Amino acid sequence: MRPDILNPLFSEVQSLRGVGPRLNKPLERLKLHRVKDMLYHFPNSFMHRNYRETLDIGDVGQHIIIKITVINMRNGHNYRSPLRIIGEDKNGDTVSLIFFGKNAGWAKKQLPMESHRIISGKLEQYGDELQIIHPDTIFEIKADSNQSQSIADTIASHVPLIEPIYPLSEGITNGRLGVLVSEALAVRPHIEEWIEPSLLKKNNWKSWYESIENMHSEYNEHAHNRLAYDELLANQITMQLVRAEMDNRKCLPISGDDRLTKLLQLPFEMTGAQKRVIAEIEGDLEQSRPMLRLLQGDVGSGKTIVALMALLRCVESGYQGAFLAPTEILARQHFANIQQLVAPLPVNVAILTSRDKGKLREATLMGLADGSIDIIIGTHAIFQEAVTYKNLAMAIIDEQHKFGVSQRLMLTKKGRGVPHLLVMTATPIPRTLALACYGEMDVSQIDELPPGRTAIETVVMPDNRMDDIINGLERHLSAGKQAFWVCPLIEESSSGKAAAEARAEMLQKYFGKKIGIIHGRMKSQDKDKVMESFINKEILLLVATTVIEVGVDVPNASLMIVESADSFGLAQLHQLRGRVGRGSEKSVCLLIRSTILSETARARLSLMRKSNDGFEIAEEDLNLRGAGEMIGTRQSGSSPFQVASDTQVRAWLSTAADDAKLLLQRDGGLSGTRGEAARILLYLFERDAGVATLRSG
Repeated sequence: MRPDILNPLFSEVQSLRGVGPRLNKPLERLKLHRVKDMLYHFPNSFMHRNYRETLDIGDVGQHIIIKITVINMRNGHNYRSPLRIIGEDKNGDTVSLIFFGKNAGWAKKQLPMESHRIISGKLEQYGDELQIIHPDTIFEIKADSNQSQSIADTIASHVPLIEPIYPLSEGITNGRLGVLVSEALAVRPHIEEWIEPSLLKKNNWKSWYESIENMHSEYNEHAHNRLAYDELLANQITMQLVRAEMDNRKCLPISGDDRLTKLLQLPFEMTGAQKRVIAEIEGDLEQSRPMLRLLQGDVGSGKTIVALMALLRCVESGYQGAFLAPTEILARQHFANIQQLVAPLPVNVAILTSRDKGKLREATLMGLADGSIDIIIGTHAIFQEAVTYKNLAMAIIDEQHKFGVSQRLMLTKKGRGVPHLLVMTATPIPRTLALACYGEMDVSQIDELPPGRTAIETVVMPDNRMDDIINGLERHLSAGKQAFWVCPLIEESSSGKAAAEARAEMLQKYFGKKIGIIHGRMKSQDKDKVMESFINKEILLLVATTVIEVGVDVPNASLMIVESADSFGLAQLHQLRGRVGRGSEKSVCLLIRSTILSETARARLSLMRKSNDGFEIAEEDLNLRGAGEMIGTRQSGSSPFQVASDTQVRAWLSTAADDAKLLLQRDGGLSGTRGEAARILLYLFERDAGVATLRSG
């Protein structure tokens, strides 16, 4: 049960005054469902307004508040021209207040001739003229109110000198959102402290109650660090509780007898790194304590073979193994590859996805229940409630970043005892983020590529050379080769970035029916059909979004074109590049960039040209994107955090890990005073896995 003290924070946002049906959609788009979400919806920036008694060209570009007298009014020559209202300060210097469109009638009423008004807005310069376009505040002040103290008091009651600027959605203004945040702040409770007292003092951190308010009043680095630390501490307590819980559970030891692994005929020699990792996994499998291991390996490093060897060990011991893929395309690809490799062996491999229906599905479910299926490969469907196993002893999850701690724990209900768990990722993860995402796991790393894997040449070209790019692509396709063309968006957008559908339409004029398109909004069956056509060489050019980022294997595709490459992160570019170079042909990755580049984008593209090492690229990606992040921007990619930026993760995660260990092992665990507060922390950040562990003991 959630502690009662948190109930106000988990109330629906509709409980706040003034949130009616009209605001539901914009709040939904902003993912502001509860009062708590409103509290953690931090501003992107703050507008500072400065009161000025007189106009000064030195204030151009600043938001000012100033008292004016209206001395003139000029209507435009036609209905499209703006209304210009001329005001002067106490020295007689003038400023033009510009109003476009329908605002003109309202502005005339607010600013009649010879009236005295306080206005605020951004001061700009056009030629020799000072301007404020659409002042954000206009209010009346009496002509005899000349005392500066009186004016200052009047201003304070009408307009904030510091105003938070929030991420918005169509249908809600910044002012309206600010009012809702204020209402959310008004119901926040005072909560007992969960951070170790000496750490609070050392970093000059205030309470949670004060820090939340500080983040909405003016950016405060101390407050942001404290709230980021809260999230990291909740993360680390959860990880350590899950690990302790798993260590206390029993599983089926898997030793194997080599009868299958020795019969497996591989078309290549395994690398030293693969052999080392297999030995680490086999050592875990022999224990009665369940394996919890993360396997990191760069694109094409041979993780699937390592997974297969572990699954065969499982079958040798008389147990079942499950292989979970993030998408149906990848599940079917793994099934085809593994089935081909084990065809000469007495091993029954099956596939189960949401697409499998009727008698085929029933036969598969029966085979899992009676134990006649040794290895099952599929999507989330393999762990649905209706699926039962006779003796599941091991589960492998491919592309682990698609699955959280909660999904990992659901596997514990499917076996006789707890299944051993191996999770794999082709996205190399920097050490700090690995601790954040997978802190409860042991880590193995395949840091060696198989021999014969062709190097990929990376070329960067500006987008104003599109004709040359099209001509080069035409030569490539005419030779019977295949290519990917990746765009960052699906539909046309106002941002000006190329969209997959629009780009496919343009390329069809050159290449006709050789083109296919695939993106995330398509139905699974439709995506599969396009991919099958591409694999079968019926389509030579596949235009796609990053839906093809992970795992898809097309050996004949030897050219990857990434449009607007400067808008992608390094790790993502490396993953896309890894879709080619899988056959014997020399492969090229062409990165199309904007003509004007930021320093960060330039550094990213330069590193892509120089390096094919995914681990080096992942570390550098974290360095490049960490420092420039804004508050109020939710984290994406491999980071599991919403409050803590990547920079803060690196700065504070180790401390949070040590603090969590101290709390659980020395400070009375979760039963002492600080431990009770830590329970509230876990509920606050909805660390479901940790909360579930608390419930069970």
